[in-house]
Amino acid sequence: MDMSCFQAKSFFGIVQRIYKLFSGSTKQWEVLKNHVKYSDRKGLTLKSWSDTRWESRISSFKAIRFQAPQIKKALIHLMENTDDAATVSDAQSLVKCLKFDLLVGMVIWYEILYKVNKVSKVLQKKDMNIDDAISLLNGLITYFEEYREKGFEEAMIEAEKIAIEMEIKSKFHETRVRSKKKFFDEIASNEPIESMEEAFRVTYFLSIVDNAISSLKSRFEQFQIYGNTFGFLFNLSKLSSLDTESLKYSCDTLETFLQHGDNYDIDAVEFFSELQLLRKSLPEGTTKPNEVLEYIKNIHICFPNTWIAYRILLTIPVTVATAERSFSKLKLIKNYLRSTMLQDSLSGLASYLSKKKVLANLDGSSIISKFALQKARRIEI
Repeated sequence: MDMSCFQAKSFFGIVQRIYKLFSGSTKQWEVLKNHVKYSDRKGLTLKSWSDTRWESRISSFKAIRFQAPQIKKALIHLMENTDDAATVSDAQSLVKCLKFDLLVGMVIWYEILYKVNKVSKVLQKKDMNIDDAISLLNGLITYFEEYREKGFEEAMIEAEKIAIEMEIKSKFHETRVRSKKKFFDEIASNEPIESMEEAFRVTYFLSIVDNAISSLKSRFEQFQIYGNTFGFLFNLSKLSSLDTESLKYSCDTLETFLQHGDNYDIDAVEFFSELQLLRKSLPEGTTKPNEVLEYIKNIHICFPNTWIAYRILLTIPVTVATAERSFSKLKLIKNYLRSTMLQDSLSGLASYLSKKKVLANLDGSSIISKFALQKARRIEI
């Protein structure tokens, strides 16, 4: 989503350049700290963003989003009080990049990443089920569809406030309009002339938001397939309110979904009878699928099909990970004792440690014998 247009790539590059400049030395970092300590949002610091950790992006943007005026003053201070030519050049270049279109993009990106990050963290919970995931994704899609209509004007207003504080003109940077070659049967006046603000809205704002909506809908459709199949088991109030025909249809649909050739995981007829009995015998206050599974745990002989269906339901993964972590297996093994190890050897060692349980069950004697023969320095006569 972040690379959906050229301006987005440039924006992410500027954010990373600001971090690298101030983190280049302790003296430059101290200059930044001295300026941002007067900000209303204390405790925010510049951070590098990672390609693999989604949350790192919102962390890196948050400091710039709410401390942009202070960061500009810190860059100007480096320009005027630093002897290093490279540092002065980098600071001057970044100050020139701090224009109104960058501020608008910054406000837009923070709004998008903040909302996505909030939903992403909830989806990574261990007790998250697909029903709640569908509801969250649907709500996020609805929010972005509304944001698509009104978000640009709101971002413009917020960016103008920041621009006033930074003493930047609230005007989009003008670039040369690319002319299109006209053929003999075309009329030049038919091509509309767009303002820089409208061009930015179309090529930047709409491109990013549409890309986000498309990605979310793709994931929502995958969850919706399971929702249509297991939906009547998610919500116990819905299960209790289903009439006989609707319940039979849902049981038949689930039986077909869990069919593997000529094998069936559940029997629709028996499953229908079990659910009729279960609806009447569930304790009051039972609202979640895991509570149903816990209830029939000791009496699953009476509800064999229900026992199978709810176990399948509750083991369908919502996300591929419970949470993101800032460390990796590679960081754990690459200590000072292995600082001179070549990349190929280090990658091989990391793979070995990641698959340690699998490799422990393999017989390595034949591999060792082949390796010894290939590396033998003496040839048998």
